[in-house]
Amino acid sequence: DVKDGKIYNEQNFFQRAAKAGTVEKWKKWHSVPLLGIPNCVGFGLHADSYRFLVFSDLGRTLQSVLNDSLHLLREKAAFQIVVRLLDCLEYIHENEYVHGDITAENIYLNPADLTQVTLAGYCFAFRYCPGGKHVAQREGSRTPHEGTIEFISLDSHKGAGPSRRSDLQSLGYCLLKWLCGFLPWSDELDKVETVVEKKEKYKGDVICLLRLCFRQRSIPDALQSYLQQVMALEYEEKPDYEALRQLFKKPLEKAKASAYDSVDVKMVP
Repeated sequence: DVKDGKIYNEQNFFQRAAKAGTVEKWKKWHSVPLLGIPNCVGFGLHADSYRFLVFSDLGRTLQSVLNDSLHLLREKAAFQIVVRLLDCLEYIHENEYVHGDITAENIYLNPADLTQVTLAGYCFAFRYCPGGKHVAQREGSRTPHEGTIEFISLDSHKGAGPSRRSDLQSLGYCLLKWLCGFLPWSDELDKVETVVEKKEKYKGDVICLLRLCFRQRSIPDALQSYLQQVMALEYEEKPDYEALRQLFKKPLEKAKASAYDSVDVKMVP
């Protein structure tokens, strides 16, 4: 639909913040071998009736891979994907945007090359820092609950523009679900107020959240530290991306693995 603001919003993001040249420069400057920002090869308006964007083939969604594997990832694979997504989020955030809808449906793995992890789906991308000036935290200034209800941050639930912490908190919820198969609100997604109440409750008690999800299993230190750090971020605070990546890189190195190796998933094409 020509009036569909979501595709127009996504197009704006790619034109402003994700041109191929900008991505390549970033990779060189930050010595990142791979950066999972999709290459938008074209966009336009068809017969004045609908907008379209064209991307190189990204592979399969992580959600489809989870559907094949009892909705769980091995810890190694989950940690590899998180490091790669933290690279993507740092890039996006440094280019004045937040993603606004981190979910396995928007993450792609390429069956032909499992070193490729791509973060797509920029319909809800929000320019949180136009011209280098952070937007003020104003609840109710935007449509509340925009994005995937299960994983969005409390900022998005309350209709404040998502900020850097919002993406990192959403990624934390995703990681927890990939390792445990559920979140305390997964069965109540039709009751949005209940979801918000539970997210409020557990934001202040990460240990309780982890115990509930892991039950008798041991809780990974990396995940606990990550959640405690991102839940404590202020609305305008700049995260320490490298410190967050190191939480997951260290256990990977112990296992003689790298985040930039092929992701440890079994995948049918």
